[in-house]
Amino acid sequence: MATIIEPEQASSSEAFSVSTGQWIGFFAMVFGIFMAILDIQIVASSLEQIQAGLSATQDEITWVQTAYLVAEVVIIPLSGWLARAFSTRILFVLSCGGFTLMSLCCALAWNLPAMVVFRAFQGLFGGAMIPTVFAVIYTLFPPRLQPAMVIVVGMVVTVAPTAGPVLGGYLTEVVSWKALFLINLVPGLLVCVATWLFVRVDEPDWGLLDKIDFLGIVYIVIFLGSLQFVLEEGVREQWFESREIVFFSLVAALSGIAMFYRELSIEHPIVDLWAFRNRNFAVGCVFSFVLGIGLFTLLFLMPVYLASVKGLNSLQIGQYIMITGLFQLLSAFVAGPLAKVLDSRLMLALGLSGFALGSWMNGNLTHEAGYWEFFWPQAVRGFSLMFCFLPINSLALGTLPPDEVKNASGLYNLTRNLGGAIGLAVANTLMIQLNKQHYAGIREHVTPGSPQTQTFLNGLRERFSMAGLPDAESAALKQLYGMAMREAEVLTMNTLFHTLALIFLLALLLMPWVSKVSADAGEAAGGH
Repeated sequence: MATIIEPEQASSSEAFSVSTGQWIGFFAMVFGIFMAILDIQIVASSLEQIQAGLSATQDEITWVQTAYLVAEVVIIPLSGWLARAFSTRILFVLSCGGFTLMSLCCALAWNLPAMVVFRAFQGLFGGAMIPTVFAVIYTLFPPRLQPAMVIVVGMVVTVAPTAGPVLGGYLTEVVSWKALFLINLVPGLLVCVATWLFVRVDEPDWGLLDKIDFLGIVYIVIFLGSLQFVLEEGVREQWFESREIVFFSLVAALSGIAMFYRELSIEHPIVDLWAFRNRNFAVGCVFSFVLGIGLFTLLFLMPVYLASVKGLNSLQIGQYIMITGLFQLLSAFVAGPLAKVLDSRLMLALGLSGFALGSWMNGNLTHEAGYWEFFWPQAVRGFSLMFCFLPINSLALGTLPPDEVKNASGLYNLTRNLGGAIGLAVANTLMIQLNKQHYAGIREHVTPGSPQTQTFLNGLRERFSMAGLPDAESAALKQLYGMAMREAEVLTMNTLFHTLALIFLLALLLMPWVSKVSADAGEAAGGH
């Protein structure tokens, strides 16, 4: 088995100390996952420019994001086995090095197929880094430091997707879309060097390479790859009206059954699903799934609303949604100390309730809603995030033995990503259906025979005639149609925000199954 280098291997006086080199190495890894998570969304606000640069169609260019997400989801559960086989240091350096090289290749991509291939490999290398850092928290640091480190990593995981579109829009506007990828090169090399020099938390277990389960890997790749593809492309392809979506849904179902049977029945599985026998871990993963739904869905809904209803550009949108990140940063200084004295169950209940409240407040918008109507809901949500993330992370990983943390970390991160993918797919589908329903409801009241409608149209016609428009009648009708669609979209967004609030309130029903995790839990369970 791989050797876990634990704090107690040092002298008793140094048992709970972390050296300067280890601090440098850890924060280098944290910056590495910041780049990996940032790159999921950094292209979101610049797809039109990339599309023009690669001469792609609007449907084709979405694969620049889809390829990254599919590859990332596939590799995350395999990261635990890879870290045990190669060691944390070697795996992270190879992953960060590969991510940096693929960033350069993306900037040099000559057409769309090349870009999609490079983005897929970038997602593959980036995804391998993310769970590794979570595992290092519980093998490198003593229990008293673990909550603070969870906050640091939690900040990265939740703030990086928010910062991605803003930074991407700025770089594309000031430099070009190639800068989205070139910006990774120097930091990526520095992270590789720092990790190689200073991170030594375990040793490779080369014997695992002799027992590698190739069939298990194939099943996992096919299952997660097909599932992510269906979730990403389902809305665009009208779900099961598309033969392609039906085919990949069947592939996902069959490969999923084969994967579960294989991984639960062989002696040396690639992904140890028996980790879910640990109730703390299983319940923590359910909460991670719910948190993923909230985080990723809101990151999708907010920019869509601000762009389509408010007509804001990417930089203006960034000024709105950065509030969540700022209040999350502020809450880190409160949640960390509270975690040492407050019951983790109470802390989690406060976090879930606060997130639900913030989402509910966001569901009372009108088209006239300005900056401050968005400010307070985001402030409440952002402040609540650390109260969710810290106890959930400790519940899932804080009481596991060190030799199980690597595998469990991959599964834990996978549940958050799958929650996000499913949340986005459902939100997209509901948005289309609710827009139609709300528009139909509005249209029933805006009829040619309605005195209010006629008065409003007459006012528009008169205004357009005075402005010198040649066809004031058509312009007035078009304006009325646009306003009806806008109001339908506002109602749709309000419904979706309220739905998210209800999901987080329903998550409170799981609280009876939550075990108390104290700051000393890791010491008792992990042998620190």
